[in-house]
Formats: sequence, structure tokens, C-alpha cells
Amino acid sequence: MGKQKGIKKIRTAMLFITMLAVLAGCSAGGGADEASSGTNSSQGTVKKIIVGTGTQFPNVCFIDENGKLTGYDVELIREIDKRLPEYEFEFSTMEFKNLLLSLETKKIDVIAHQMEVNEERQAKFLFNDEAYNIFPNKVVVSEKNQDVKSIDDLKGKKLIVGATSNAAVLAEKWNAEHDNAIDIVYSGAGEDTITQIKTGRVDATISTPFAIDYQNKAVDAQLKTVGDTLSNSKVYFILNKDEVELKSKIDEALKSIKEDGTLSKLSTEWLGADYTVEE
Repeated sequence: MGKQKGIKKIRTAMLFITMLAVLAGCSAGGGADEASSGTNSSQGTVKKIIVGTGTQFPNVCFIDENGKLTGYDVELIREIDKRLPEYEFEFSTMEFKNLLLSLETKKIDVIAHQMEVNEERQAKFLFNDEAYNIFPNKVVVSEKNQDVKSIDDLKGKKLIVGATSNAAVLAEKWNAEHDNAIDIVYSGAGEDTITQIKTGRVDATISTPFAIDYQNKAVDAQLKTVGDTLSNSKVYFILNKDEVELKSKIDEALKSIKEDGTLSKLSTEWLGADYTVEE
């Protein structure tokens, strides 16, 4: 009888230990799920941030000869990632025209694509405070073109710009003030723009000197910039309105990147000069 009681006690104890193990496993499983969802920031969980960028902007965000996504904006995000251990930044590449919609529908959390401020964007989204580049826009034509020396010479001619780009905003604003004198053509891909200018189907585009320098070296684009700078705007990252904390953290990281000279080095490496300060 005593022996049976002893066996019962052992079985009861083993059952209790098993229950404890199951409960512990459930608790551990719950913790793992929270960590993977990136919501348990109070316990040091790393939150994943999806950064929308492109692959068609020379020197800024593009695929190099080794198939790697790189460029000024891309490497700057990677530097920010190093300095914000509470976040993990991951890239999502897409066509430029889809970036703002993807941010609005929360498929991405941040846009890194040399984005300038305009009223329409400002009404919908949040810009960080620290500019990371000064973006010079100029008229671009074929090297053989001797007729167009400024935007005024584009009256009656075709100007190709990317849909939803700030270049398009500049062209549309100029047109509104000059009786729609320029025939604006909208396009998405950089290679298509080069081909259309080379073949004479369009006369010009609007871009930056560093992008044109890259295209001339990389694909023999045979382009040149002409005339005065049309805009010399500061560029920022764009976030959704409710991402106030993330915006603040990005600005903190950017300040330190500026102060230790890293931002100037990145600009010189990728853009050919220090475009981080106003002239």
C-alpha cells in the first residue's frame, strides 16, 4: 500500500512538472511572437522599418554591376541603421511613381529617394527636420544641342520628366506662368529618357549634374546641363504623419552623421561633391 502511494506521488509530481514546462513553453512562445512582430519595444525589441526606394536614380539609389542596391540615399540609410540599434531598416524597391502611394497605404514606412518638399506632399505626409542633401535641378539636353541654353529656349519644344517627380512640379509651375509654352511629356524610366533625347523625340529633361555625370560615364548618355539652376531645394526623408518618434530618431542620427563628417564623405563619394551644405 505504501509502495502504491509512493508511485502516486511520483506520478503527481511528474504531471506537475510537465504542466509547468508546457506553461513555460507557452510563455516563451508568446515572447517570441512579440519580438518577431516588433511591438515589444519596452523590452528592447528591434522594430523593423521598411524603406521605399528606387533602382533607376544614378548615384542615389541604383543596382551596381554586382547586382547590389547602393547609392547615396541607400548607404545613408545603412549608416542611420547602424546608429539606431532599436530599429532594423529594410529596403523595398519600386518605381518612383509608386513610392508615395506605398507610403500612404503603409506598405512602407519611409521614402529615401531625394524627396523635396512641396505643398501636396506636406499636406499628406511628415518630413524629417534635418535635410541631408541640397538638390540642384537644371535643364538637360543632348551634348550636340546648341539651341537650348536655358528653360526659356524650350518654348514650343518637348520636355520629358518623371511622373510625380519634383522636376515635373518645376516644369508645370513654369508652364503655368508662361502660357503652357513647353510640351511636357511624362515618363518613368531613366534609360527611356536618354534614348528619347538622343533620338530627338524630345528636346530636354530636368535633372541634377551628378546624375548626368554618372549617366555619361555609365551608358554614354551624351548629355549636358544648361542654364541657371531651376531649384536648389533641400531634400528629406518622408514618413507617415503618425511616425513622430521615428522621425525624431532619424533626425538624431542625421545630426551625428553630419557632425562627424560622414555625410560629407558619402556625398563626395557618391555625388562627386559635397552637396550637403548650401553654397
